[in-house]
Amino acid sequence: MSTLLFTLSPLAAETNVLFYLNDAVTQLLEHKEEYTQFGIVRYFAEYFSSVKNGNHVLFREFGYIKATAHNRASFIRVLWRCFRQIGKNGDLLAMLEYSSLLQLLCPDFPVEMVQHAARIVLMDDAMDCLMSFSDFLFSFQIQFYFEEFLESIAVIYQDLLSGKSPNTVIVPTSTSVEQLPQVATEETEAQEGVDSSVFGECIEVLCERFKHNHPSTSAIREVLELTQRVTFYGFVMALVRHEGVNQDIGALPNKSELLIDPEMDQEVEKLIAQIAISPTSNSSSSVPGHKEPPRKASPRKSLHHRKRIEMESDGSTEETDSSEN
Repeated sequence: MSTLLFTLSPLAAETNVLFYLNDAVTQLLEHKEEYTQFGIVRYFAEYFSSVKNGNHVLFREFGYIKATAHNRASFIRVLWRCFRQIGKNGDLLAMLEYSSLLQLLCPDFPVEMVQHAARIVLMDDAMDCLMSFSDFLFSFQIQFYFEEFLESIAVIYQDLLSGKSPNTVIVPTSTSVEQLPQVATEETEAQEGVDSSVFGECIEVLCERFKHNHPSTSAIREVLELTQRVTFYGFVMALVRHEGVNQDIGALPNKSELLIDPEMDQEVEKLIAQIAISPTSNSSSSVPGHKEPPRKASPRKSLHHRKRIEMESDGSTEETDSSEN
């Protein structure tokens, strides 16, 4: 029990302990026969250890991975570590290809979220244009982590763009953001954006009572002080490039170190070496007529399976491979 309490302590500073307790109990009841075989205390200890390490979001449903700030940051980090090799190879992918990668980690991940992230990168370019992994990843981070904030400031931006006085601009509240209609934020070259200082004042009013994730007001001021007028996507892209915002989220290294991970490279090299010297590594494929049975990804994995992922990877590409098991 002491192990369980020790594991819980880093999460106690957050306000989401009850959320994780509820999920842990729900998982236990759904898989009671499997988990009770090795003890309830051990189950809870391993569950919260997984939460602490950030591996708990693998193969979970979209509603779960976006439920807390810790879950969102963990998912962003998992995405980076699973597919970092794409960026290292210099591969360029289209929006739908990135959507497929995300759905390997979260089967019901909505394509709309990927479209919004791609729009930040592509702006006025066609949505089928190719994007580098780093460009997409940092834009996805802002879109996914600050989703509700971006929806709210899009409404503010549209009000200012339409000529409304700052005193009559409707600043959405955190309780009403889910009910807001989809706001068109397409921009043409003819639009010069809105006054940066006025836009900033409206955003600060929003942040004072906003209950969802949002960038620090100091970072917002730094971005808006660089120009007299700003467009919506120009502002969002500035947040994407702001190193302070990236550090506050805490999921990704800075862009210059994004593709550097010596520990993971060593693990991959060890794995390749083991495969190369293993006399049975290709035995199944060498049997005439032998065919591997089709494998289907499952949105839920047993705790034993998740524990294996944690041990094999903190960054190993086997996280990606495990989604096929």
